[in-house]
Amino acid sequence: MEETEDKSKVMNWWVSMPKVELHAHLNGSIRNSTLLELARELGEKGTIVFSDFEHVIRKNDRSLREVFKLFDLIHIVTTDHKTITRITKEVVEDFAAENVVYLELRTTPKRNDSIGMNKRSYMEAVVEGLRSVNSLEINFSSYDVEKCSGTNEKKIFVRLLLSIDRRESTQAAMETVNLALEMRDVGVVGIDLSGNPTIGEWATFFPALKFAREQGLEVTLHCGEVPNSVEIQSMLDFLPGRIGHACCFQDEEWKKLKLSKIPVEICLTSNIRTESISSMDVHHFAELYKASHPIVLCTDDSGVFSTNLSNEYALVSSTFGLGRMELFELARKAVDFIYAGEGVKMELIKVFESAARTLKYN
Repeated sequence: MEETEDKSKVMNWWVSMPKVELHAHLNGSIRNSTLLELARELGEKGTIVFSDFEHVIRKNDRSLREVFKLFDLIHIVTTDHKTITRITKEVVEDFAAENVVYLELRTTPKRNDSIGMNKRSYMEAVVEGLRSVNSLEINFSSYDVEKCSGTNEKKIFVRLLLSIDRRESTQAAMETVNLALEMRDVGVVGIDLSGNPTIGEWATFFPALKFAREQGLEVTLHCGEVPNSVEIQSMLDFLPGRIGHACCFQDEEWKKLKLSKIPVEICLTSNIRTESISSMDVHHFAELYKASHPIVLCTDDSGVFSTNLSNEYALVSSTFGLGRMELFELARKAVDFIYAGEGVKMELIKVFESAARTLKYN
């Protein structure tokens, strides 16, 4: 009983620490309870066989096969505006509940011709989800810091990244970039490249990503999820603002990465569940941390992988022996890598300075 209480106190500490989340996929962060409800509704309509999915939804320690089955289900349920709005609202509330003070949500704008959904209406449903958050003080306007100050409510800054799926054409990728440019006033700050890493060629997406950066959008890339030396080298040469994962780098790529100082979004639980990394003790977090390379802990898909950002920090602490002070500093340094402006960074620095005065490190 005493050991359980100690674990609870330790977990409470990680929850109480302010945190920055820079690699969170909107739909993969869906609540199990919401997914269960939506799947049951689809089952009643005959769209799916609910019993085929119920066990997987209720399970936490999912196998790789079960993870992909869940992603397939999520793709089916996230095809209407109302659901997208609901998921967005709940995901922001869940991150705020564990003291994430700055969140970058990434999502691939979808089309669903049967209900008149296009990329713009999909993103408008996401923004509507942000607007519908009323349980906390949220700031998602790229030009408005003032609204997120002066009250005693829990506060969170949210910014949006539009994802280009690797299955898309250059034209479709450019459409996503243009939409991002049009929606900068509602918190869209950048572009992400993601999707099945075995599909698509770097040359297909390069023109859109280059154009995005020229127009002032930030760019982050899923990089090195599978071995592909030519693509990894090309991505690093592009010098994106950040990269995600970096699981399958060879010596030459590690050398180039460290020279470039490109920040890496580290998603430990995700990397283990997807079998990108064989075990936690050989995760490249340790090497990058030891080399003082810019890194930030993230969740990737908190719903699918049954984790949260507090758990990722606790996991690093228990696996690699880092203390609370060291991980607090790691969280604070993440402010340097966000895609919001200097005004937001200054607000976040104040949050961390305040927490440093009140948190106990032992």
